[in-house]
Amino acid sequence: MELKLKIILLLLLSLTTILFICATVRAGEEVEYLRPPPRKAFRLPWDPKSSSQPQQVHISLAGDKHIRVSWVTTDKSSPSIVEYGTSTGKYSYKAQGESTKYSYVLYRSGMIHHTVIGPLQDNTVYFYRCGGEDPEFQFKTPPSKFPVTFAVAGDLGQTGWTKSTLDHIDQCKYDVHLLPGDLSYADYIQHRWDTFGQLVQPLASARPWMVTQGNHEKEYIPFVVDEFISYNSRWKMPFEESGSTSNLYYSFDVAGVHTIMLGSYTDYDDYSDQYRWLKADLQKVDRKKTPWLVVLFHVPWYNSNEAHQGEADDMMTSMEPLLYAAGADIVFAGHVHAYERTRRVYNGKPDPCGAVHITIGDGGNKEGLARKYKLPQPEWSVFREASFGHGELAIINSTHASWSWHRNDDDEPVRSDQVSITSLIDSGCSSIRVMN
Repeated sequence: MELKLKIILLLLLSLTTILFICATVRAGEEVEYLRPPPRKAFRLPWDPKSSSQPQQVHISLAGDKHIRVSWVTTDKSSPSIVEYGTSTGKYSYKAQGESTKYSYVLYRSGMIHHTVIGPLQDNTVYFYRCGGEDPEFQFKTPPSKFPVTFAVAGDLGQTGWTKSTLDHIDQCKYDVHLLPGDLSYADYIQHRWDTFGQLVQPLASARPWMVTQGNHEKEYIPFVVDEFISYNSRWKMPFEESGSTSNLYYSFDVAGVHTIMLGSYTDYDDYSDQYRWLKADLQKVDRKKTPWLVVLFHVPWYNSNEAHQGEADDMMTSMEPLLYAAGADIVFAGHVHAYERTRRVYNGKPDPCGAVHITIGDGGNKEGLARKYKLPQPEWSVFREASFGHGELAIINSTHASWSWHRNDDDEPVRSDQVSITSLIDSGCSSIRVMN
């Protein structure tokens, strides 16, 4: 019996290795540019913790005036409770949540806890602890009215550049972090999800992190492991609160901004659940309450870099008319490891009623930068540069916002691109003419 078990495990490991190599080769075939040498992987110092001590703490929005607190413990019996209040060390409220775990070949995750707390006051600092254990953490809830600021960075990974990007974001006064896919770059090596959670905890435990999936989150092994099992288990987003049936696409409101997170790696054709959900979600948008409409997904629709050309054409064909009809203001994407900003564009041409598309897959990933751009530069492309960095979207009021991109230059955040953006709220563009 023991011999049979060993044979099965060896077969599984062999299959995993073969599939990983095949996936790596296919990825290499898609990328025709030469990446520069990346920085080394960033490693946190060894910090032993008790089995019940909360680790990898991060928070996300979970409906109106509610926050979801997520963390991991190695103790499987640790309770999924969060104590919280507005004074340090004094917890006036307590909430009970849920827990889950998953297996991935020979890896066994810790207990992953998700607890929703609230209702919470807007623009308020709360102190909290998880599972009845120290240490104490704190976060600030977003405001209910303008102004509101988003930090934006995709394709993070766990390198020296990642740490630099996170340090720069930490210097920014922001309310919510938006991440358009490719978080940990675990790439089948599951303990890298754990180290990523530790790396981002100082920021992700203090401000809501709203994320969507990228190709590096799939981690699919046919007949062995379902796709997105690690991502879905660890990074639960408010999909149920927004009427979605999948953690891969959802929406949420912050102040006067309706933000939609879409999935580039789940079905998106006209007959898909995601398409039907998007159409219904857009129909519910009240631009008097949320005059700004922001959308995120992983694979860019407008991309003049030589990397990943044409990968999003089908999704764009299916969903761009919906966003155009709804008057989407700004679309963020990642995937291409560089920065690019367009003018307002639709159907491949500049259009005053189209969205501003921003590719920001330059958070610091291990694969390096995509340096080669197509020439001549398309008419719709305004600014493009292959450097690591992050962006800040400061929405000032119902009609005006400021966008800035900050390059990581010699470990200092350098503002390299800045533009004022006017919403489409009073433009007459938001007709919802194809939504009926």
